[in-house]
Amino acid sequence: MNAFSRRGACPALSTPMQTGDGLLVRLNPVAGGLPPKSLIGLCESALRHGNGIMEVTARGSLQIRGLAPTSARLLAAEVDALGIIVRTGMPVETGPLAGLDPEEIADPRPLAERIRAAAEEAGLPSRLGPKVSVVVDGGGQLTMDAVTADVRLVARQIDAGTQWQMAVAGDGRTAMPLVMAEEDAARDIAVAVLRMVAEKGREAHARDLTDRQLASLASWHSVAPPSVLPDISPTRGEIGGFAAGSPSEALEIGEGGDEGAISPLVGEMSGRTEGGATERQPMPPLQSARSPIGIFALASANTALGIGLPFGSMPAEKIIDLTRHALALGVAEIRLAPGRALLFLGQPAAANQSLQQTAATLGFVTDAADPRTRIAACPGAPACASGRIATRDIAETIAAENRDLLDSSLTLHISGCAKGCAHPGPAALTLVGGENGAGLVVNGTAKTLPAGYRPGYDAARGIGRVAATIRARRHTGETTVACLTRLGAAGITEAYRRE
Repeated sequence: MNAFSRRGACPALSTPMQTGDGLLVRLNPVAGGLPPKSLIGLCESALRHGNGIMEVTARGSLQIRGLAPTSARLLAAEVDALGIIVRTGMPVETGPLAGLDPEEIADPRPLAERIRAAAEEAGLPSRLGPKVSVVVDGGGQLTMDAVTADVRLVARQIDAGTQWQMAVAGDGRTAMPLVMAEEDAARDIAVAVLRMVAEKGREAHARDLTDRQLASLASWHSVAPPSVLPDISPTRGEIGGFAAGSPSEALEIGEGGDEGAISPLVGEMSGRTEGGATERQPMPPLQSARSPIGIFALASANTALGIGLPFGSMPAEKIIDLTRHALALGVAEIRLAPGRALLFLGQPAAANQSLQQTAATLGFVTDAADPRTRIAACPGAPACASGRIATRDIAETIAAENRDLLDSSLTLHISGCAKGCAHPGPAALTLVGGENGAGLVVNGTAKTLPAGYRPGYDAARGIGRVAATIRARRHTGETTVACLTRLGAAGITEAYRRE
């Protein structure tokens, strides 16, 4: 077992990460899913060696918590014994229904594998940071729009063929578009981006690339042969020579010129041309991403049923109970889905209702409109030694008492401490545990200084006061976030602190 990974790295099976409730490991099956018996075995191993808490992350990874150094090694050995092959190296992610969805524009798996192989051949995974990732999205019922990545490739139907919309540094809404490309060019451009990032060191991401580097990438179009790269000189340090036909040797990247970092929301790249680059088109507008919770038609006669884990977490015993019932109903495979859900595949459509009923009885999320899906909550106290408030208890109370507050516009983050593990980014409302109790942050992260406090045991009542204020002052048709914006941080904080 390698040394424990630092916080912020990816806690793979071989490199567990220290957390407030012991070591944590994260795994993704190479096969895309698990047979029910393998998932049962994995849950039983988690009960023996961890604290019995299983999690599915927002990106669709499986996490096992509460391990110790010795038990983490035993868990890894049992995963091997179960025949579960887990992904290692740089993540190149596809959707949970890739290759099975009759609505997808293209099967993303072949391109994903070509990018993965080319990056390996170029020796990039060892030079890239552990959180550098690629998303290849074929479209369809369950897109990868909500998943952030350094490189994004999204299938688009162009006339009679398929091309790949390439973008960097963000999710489906925030990523910066580069170019439309056919599959061969898309692979090579993706590897070129990764080379550029690798040249900046293991702490770098695509958001750190310079305007000049991005312009040189955007100037490469699928209609041009690889040797034609307008106004891009190896001496300027953007892109070096090609070895024709060898994706691993294509686009040797160095540094040069402006070293300033940019973000997807800053800079001139959305419409700028430089060095012969043609002006890029904006990303096509997105439809609302469908929740992974519900029933999905497959290319075969069967369906997939998505069932969510409340706050992304569930005791292993309950996952075992649900999986045993699924096995009896004919489920052949269980996949992990971004959005903290499990997808059950292979069962006849008539079995879905029974599976949903069992899941609901066990406390799983079976309705995409369930208010718990609008709350991000870490394990908190007492499960995590770093937690200062009982996050999951608070979340359950808020969801039960204030369903109308938790509309689709809102994300409520409840964090046991200022690390903000469950939701690193900003949220409309954040409750964070600290020495003074449960602090309220408006439009910020768990690291932001709270504007007001209540005792931790009384935090749900404080959010109830905010909800009551919204009910009294909301305009017809107004979303929760729009109303919160109109009330302002001071008004929201006053409502939260009110007795």
